[in-house]
Amino acid sequence: MLKNRPHLRSLSLVPERLPALGAGFPFDVPVVRALAASEGGLALDVPVTFFVGENGSGKSTLMEAMAVALGKVAIGADDVERDVTLAPARALAEAMRFVWNKKTARGFFLRAEDFFGYAKRLGAMSSELKELEEDYERTLEGLGRQLATGLVRGQRAALDQRYGKGLDRRSHGESFLDLFQARFVPEGLYLLDEPEAPLSPTRQLSLLAMIKDMVGRGAQFIIATHAPLLMAYPGARIYAFEGGAPRLVPFDEVEHVEVTRAFLRDPEQFFRKL
Repeated sequence: MLKNRPHLRSLSLVPERLPALGAGFPFDVPVVRALAASEGGLALDVPVTFFVGENGSGKSTLMEAMAVALGKVAIGADDVERDVTLAPARALAEAMRFVWNKKTARGFFLRAEDFFGYAKRLGAMSSELKELEEDYERTLEGLGRQLATGLVRGQRAALDQRYGKGLDRRSHGESFLDLFQARFVPEGLYLLDEPEAPLSPTRQLSLLAMIKDMVGRGAQFIIATHAPLLMAYPGARIYAFEGGAPRLVPFDEVEHVEVTRAFLRDPEQFFRKL
């Protein structure tokens, strides 16, 4: 049934919307040019898709442009329309074309490095609401003060209920999982860039459990990652970014997986070769 299919079926780049070679970043990134030349684009019609590859391979560049083109809410200090670091992504987004099974406005875009900025943003919002409440207490009287302070207290309570108190004061891993717990909703489309960065292996398993739960409730995930634990999600599609068009690879043939397995089999041999 259609309702059980992932939201997004495919992504492609429209060559006519891309500038000529020499236009600079991000248009000269090899994966961008390769996708523009690809007839089929990038199939995304499974609940979980991974982008894997070395830093600089283009996976984050593509992910950022997708977030802009899809209008995703960003978990960061700024939204995608105002974040200065996403200016190249906004340019590339103009060339993107998507094919849908069913559109959704739910979900968000997260870059791991943006998280603390987002946590501080929430803390600042809570502080501003507290100051506003105190100002109303000093300057208003009677029913007006009661209504105004009640509204502000309600907003602060809603923040605390959704995210807990002191999101920016807990450990990075704890805060990440708390955020996912608070913001994952059924039928969402989530773009996550290296969500494993602050997570121990045990907490990566916790994230996998959350993803599994959300997939069971109609969510779709596109994740750029270096983490073999995450890549092992059953039935996931894995694209390796290696300079040309992203290449489909089985889990057992992902370079990160092969290197991790070889290291764990004989760590001493690796150290001898360093």
